[in-house]
Amino acid sequence: MAKTALGCEPSVGSLVPTKKREYRVTNRIQEGKRPIYAIVFNFVDARYYSVFATVGGNRITIYQCLDGGVAAVLQAYVDEDKEESFYTLSWACNLDGTPFLVAGGINGIIRVIDCGSEKIHRSFVGHGDSINEIRTQTLKPSLVISASKDESIRLWNVHTGICVLIFAGAGGHRNEVLSVDFHPSDIYRIASCGMDNTVKIWSMKEFWPHVEKSFTWTDLPSKFPAKYVQFPVFLAQVHSNYVDCNRWLGDFVLSKSVDNEIILWEPKIKDQSPGEGTVDILQKYPVPECDIWFIKFSCDFHYNAAAIGNREGKIFVWELQSSPPVLIAKLSHIHCKSPIRQTAMSFDGSTILACCEDGTIWRWDVVS
Repeated sequence: MAKTALGCEPSVGSLVPTKKREYRVTNRIQEGKRPIYAIVFNFVDARYYSVFATVGGNRITIYQCLDGGVAAVLQAYVDEDKEESFYTLSWACNLDGTPFLVAGGINGIIRVIDCGSEKIHRSFVGHGDSINEIRTQTLKPSLVISASKDESIRLWNVHTGICVLIFAGAGGHRNEVLSVDFHPSDIYRIASCGMDNTVKIWSMKEFWPHVEKSFTWTDLPSKFPAKYVQFPVFLAQVHSNYVDCNRWLGDFVLSKSVDNEIILWEPKIKDQSPGEGTVDILQKYPVPECDIWFIKFSCDFHYNAAAIGNREGKIFVWELQSSPPVLIAKLSHIHCKSPIRQTAMSFDGSTILACCEDGTIWRWDVVS
């Protein structure tokens, strides 16, 4: 278990907004009555940077952000199972560049939707319980990773339909895995966190030939021998409660729990002794009234800023690349009172979307 280094106090951001950017509400969409748990811009394909998707209940909806606050519906998909409740989705693509949407939720089945043909491309069955988060490897966008209530993480190849690796076992999570993320430049590295209050960093380096093999597999996907990754290379106890969102910021990690803040920290991994090392807590970004779990933050494409909602329907926009942290903006609207489950920042951060427990989507745009 990683120890927290002593000696240097983290710098804590002030909650006085700098008014560096002013945003105003330009749209409010009432999608339905069921909670919307996830909202994501497509950063995988430059042709579709203005396209985003949401999941609520058994429905997946694809929109395009147009000028003047307009969000035009492009496609909608309703799962055949009325009881399905999707919790997460991620953009991916086939080897030929066809955009895919990958979604999962309470049923534990992952649906891969081909947005070109508007049909289900594949369904992945393997997880033994609900799926809390799906993320795409931007360096190889036909690889996705899923975090589940079954205490495991799985790596999938959407091109061949194969479950490649399963991160679970002796050194795995001891409760629901709530969030997972690929490292932005180290293709072998992932970070995961969950209800066991830990953040774990895993390496796929020694398994990479197996990952490569998944692209050329011609037999049935079910016959591919998935391998288990049982031990992380690093284990950190940065939080004292559930950790429900983690994202890489270069080699640093941003993570949040239910204690009203996002923490930026550096994992100092000892190569000789896997699993051990120290944690250097660098910065803290306060988020008042953010004390319920399953609230996820998002960043713009270049990770200049992070936007996070809270249980009162307010959004805090933090500058990530400054020390001490700078609060760019605090967004609130008299009619937005429901918990914001996730935000989505556009490519350059000029648009911020929020999806809420009451089935609404809010769009904020920079006042130019």
